[in-house]
Amino acid sequence: MSPDKLEQLARAVIDIEAQAVTDLGGRIGPAFVRACEYMYHCKGRIVVLGMGKSGHIGAKIAATLASTGSPAFFVHPGEASHGDMGMITRDDVVLALSNSGETGEILTILPLIKRLGVPLVALTGRPQSSLAQAADAHLDVSVEKEACPLGLAPTASTTAALVMGDALAVSLLEQRGFTADDFALSHPGGALGRRLLLHVEDIMHSGERIPSVAETASLSEALLEMTQKGLGMTGIVDTEGRLVGIFTDGDLRRVLDHGEVNVHEMSINEVMTPNCKTAQPRQLAVEVLSQMEAHKINSLMVVDDKQQPVGALNMHDLLRAGVV
Repeated sequence: MSPDKLEQLARAVIDIEAQAVTDLGGRIGPAFVRACEYMYHCKGRIVVLGMGKSGHIGAKIAATLASTGSPAFFVHPGEASHGDMGMITRDDVVLALSNSGETGEILTILPLIKRLGVPLVALTGRPQSSLAQAADAHLDVSVEKEACPLGLAPTASTTAALVMGDALAVSLLEQRGFTADDFALSHPGGALGRRLLLHVEDIMHSGERIPSVAETASLSEALLEMTQKGLGMTGIVDTEGRLVGIFTDGDLRRVLDHGEVNVHEMSINEVMTPNCKTAQPRQLAVEVLSQMEAHKINSLMVVDDKQQPVGALNMHDLLRAGVV
């Protein structure tokens, strides 16, 4: 097959599936709202069912729901007939996927679902199917045609079902007021967890590693402190230990630009930056990163409620922690 033909086939698949997704927009209405209400008010778990390719999509939808604030898990309909029905309780909501709406394994357990009295939300490609008719809320995910040239392999239909599942999950996320902090609690591992869960106190330099000089110190003393602590800056404190300013590598360059400077005679309070930006120990590191980017600064002093330094950090610390 020629390269041109392969590219043509690929574009055709993308066009067909894109159209299938676009068509879903016109089907969002009362049934979708009803499905969201059932799932939002669910006191137990959202139990997702599906066979074959619909099962794979169902497992992904269950995972997306669970990670966005709607507790959910996937149950294989075939296994449900052999004991796993016990995983469904009266407090649950069932979300069943079947393109035909006539999947035998799901229809077999349908009377048991109805006997439990749990709401049934169905995603099918046939509104007149047995599953669609039995559902308390039916979402039409039918497609004009599959992207498979034979019209056999589930392609556009599975994409449509997945997108409808995402629409449910995101709508519920918004309805629940789900936040980035909530999301982080479900994703504590890897870079995502570090980015969302790390606090300033987890990565800041503290104790003897905090660069700090008195406001009566000379510029040379401040430079020595900066060199020893290696953070490219030092905080300046008053007699009560409160932070009154900061002096950074950038400030030093600006001082030197003005001509000859006697670093031994010049007082640090003449050249420091007063009213500097600071961070709090319990602030999220990602929040402080945004603050530093917005103000175009590379270093911050961390202070307590009395404005006394308890830590210091710079952009390199955020980088090492995986926040950047």
